Amino acid sequence: MTADVVGPGSTWLVVGLGNPGPAYAGNRHNVGAMAARELASRHDAGALAVGRLGRRSAEPARFKAHPRARALVDEVRLGGPGGPRVVLAVPTTFMNESGGPVASLLAYHSVDLEHLIVVHDELDIPAGDIRLKRGGGEGGHNGLRSVSRSLSTKDYLRVRVGIGRPPGRMDPADFVLRDFSPSERTELPFVLDEAADAVEALVTEGLVAAQQRFHSPA
Repeated sequence: MTADVVGPGSTWLVVGLGNPGPAYAGNRHNVGAMAARELASRHDAGALAVGRLGRRSAEPARFKAHPRARALVDEVRLGGPGGPRVVLAVPTTFMNESGGPVASLLAYHSVDLEHLIVVHDELDIPAGDIRLKRGGGEGGHNGLRSVSRSLSTKDYLRVRVGIGRPPGRMDPADFVLRDFSPSERTELPFVLDEAADAVEALVTEGLVAAQQRFHSPA
């Protein structure tokens, strides 16, 4: 089964990349993890507390430590009880060690590689834009590099959340490890909503249809 043929019995793994701990929670580099939590909160009636981003709680109530992988996980059904099963995961390792948890989760949940979606920040996309693709390079992203190395392939789906280039001569490594600016935080809830929408579209509509939807000019 390919990613463009959707079956109700399919199991998907959606991994939001980031660094663990409260010191990193608001960093641009953690926007993938934020998007995974946003998707979980849509299906978690218990996650009602307001967090630091003015959204629901930073950790939806059902996220819990995985028994075999270094990750926090939740499971949801998109579109109701009969919809595709989605395992949502946020690694508890640092970004450059993301691959180990992803490989462990794929094996434990018997998820086909075609049904892996990695959500991550992207410097080379304008801030707030969402782009979808399968495979390709890592663009210097240590999380993607670790995932590709652990899986021995780059052929997996990505939801790329644009954070833009750093201003002036700022080192990109410093830029991604800084919190979003006040103006960016105002827009962030809408960006996370769109990233979560993109994940759902990949699962329920397939890559081509999702690309046509999210890559079209507004």
